[in-house]
Amino acid sequence: MTVSAPAATDASAPKPKGKKMIVIGGAVVLLLAIGAGAWMFLGRGHEEPEEGAAPAAKVAHAKPKEGTPPTFLPLENMVVNLADPGGAKFAQIGVTVETMDQKTADQVKAYLPSIRSAVLMLVSQRTSEELLTREGKEKLATDIHREVSRPLGFEVEEPAHEEAGSKPRKKARAPAFNPVYGVLFSSFIIQ
Repeated sequence: MTVSAPAATDASAPKPKGKKMIVIGGAVVLLLAIGAGAWMFLGRGHEEPEEGAAPAAKVAHAKPKEGTPPTFLPLENMVVNLADPGGAKFAQIGVTVETMDQKTADQVKAYLPSIRSAVLMLVSQRTSEELLTREGKEKLATDIHREVSRPLGFEVEEPAHEEAGSKPRKKARAPAFNPVYGVLFSSFIIQ
């Protein structure tokens, strides 16, 4: 009859193991829930919106995020006759386009022949006297920026210059974010 006593002990043994498994399973589920919450809070909350996201969800940055350098696209140097009387003066200009990222630089590259032509036309309309001043170079840089941005569908506004005695202009609506940040001169020689 001693044989039946161990059978009774075996029947009661699964109950404590079952409770132990339920507690361990609950702890594992709780840890997974905490981990998923932390991942959502810390990881996904700081991602950039996807490219197909609604426009309201996108944030336009005037400059790249801190630590994200812009992309620079150097153009070949250009030699241009200037509009000086007699046509004896010329300029050799090196231009570098500053863009938000490589994707924008690739878009600019697609229009490079028409952009170079427009830049050559702009420079050929200037005199050496204009281009020797800082203001002349800044105006040329703004005009080149406009020509680079135009094929991509962006407008570059003229900087507002108040003339003496003129009425202040009404403020225009803010232009759309332009991923072409600007134009830099890498060389500028006038002879």
